[in-house]
Amino acid sequence: MTEAVARVTKITAASTKSFQDAVDAGLKRAAKTVRGITGLEVIEQKAKVEDNRISEYRATIEITFILE
Repeated sequence: MTEAVARVTKITAASTKSFQDAVDAGLKRAAKTVRGITGLEVIEQKAKVEDNRISEYRATIEITFILE
């Protein structure tokens, strides 16, 4: 029987376009250094506001990956 052990790491990414773009940016950056990513969960969404407008979207995500 093959057993796998996974690890979860939390990261925060930002975008000036949208929450989705922030999540995509976080995943793209994590994939540069983490192998075996199997999923992610959006934990939190926040926005920076300037002059009554959203100037930055921020997403905190947990990335799950299998340990080698």
